Amino acid sequence: MRPQVLIATRTFGSTSEEPWRILSEAGCEYGRIDITSATEDQMIASFENVDAAIVGGRPITAAMIAGANRLKVIAMHGVGVDHIDRAAAQKKGVVVANAPGANSNSVADLAFGLMLAAFRRIPQQAQALAGGAWTSEVGIELWQKTIGIVGLGHIGRAVARRAHGFEMCVLAYDPMLPEEAFAGSGSRSVSLEELLTSSDVVTLHAPSTPATRGFINADRLQSMKRTAFLINTARGDLVDEDALYHALSAGDIAGAGLDAYAEEPPTNSRLLTLANVVATPHIGSHTEEAVTRASVMSAQNVVEVLRTGAAKWPAW
Repeated sequence: MRPQVLIATRTFGSTSEEPWRILSEAGCEYGRIDITSATEDQMIASFENVDAAIVGGRPITAAMIAGANRLKVIAMHGVGVDHIDRAAAQKKGVVVANAPGANSNSVADLAFGLMLAAFRRIPQQAQALAGGAWTSEVGIELWQKTIGIVGLGHIGRAVARRAHGFEMCVLAYDPMLPEEAFAGSGSRSVSLEELLTSSDVVTLHAPSTPATRGFINADRLQSMKRTAFLINTARGDLVDEDALYHALSAGDIAGAGLDAYAEEPPTNSRLLTLANVVATPHIGSHTEEAVTRASVMSAQNVVEVLRTGAAKWPAW
């Protein structure tokens, strides 16, 4: 019997035929489920008789994994795997893999796009112009400002490279990295407290873990410059959104650029009502190049696990 692969992400293979070729040449058959409309029960049923699943950002729960007696691998079509139940996967002996670095340049580009948009109030002025106003609102240069990068993984390092092009002073905080990693990125290792108090823009590129959830809280927002901006293209739950709303409303910080939210979509989020917020709908990895890389890497992960039992890029 040919291996059965469940495609549980909308963008897999949407920009290239290569990932489909990889699966087909390995003898795999595949089917897709619409994750936007599927109920939890439908998701559970879709996992029951497959050997592999390529997934996106929808939570992969313990119930989905528990009934999947043939499942050998869950391949994330991207990087973050905090939405996949780790304990359930380990209990069933299911390999979880991801695509490290696939979207690094795309997310770093968006982070800088949000910085520029926030510093120069580009969306607000474009909207005003479309409405017939000819405004002359004064913005702020990004050139030679101090940037604080929280999390110096693939994406954080890509942001650092771009920051050097703007002749920025690059500070970084990542307690998981050895000191030499900072020098290699052209950044200076500092404490989180120094980063927050010294930076003109703070950009988040940390994973969601028990230690990082909500760690940008009211006290840490208060410690930032009143002229500083917060950028989040990582995970929404890194930020206490109520505290951020109050900080932005009170002028404790100047503005924010957001691509990730605690609840997605961010239904009735008060942050989206603020004039000093630039917001996008979690599009950091949505470029042709990133989608192609993630699709190819997730297909390779599936094939490698089915052949050898080990992923090319294991997540854990």
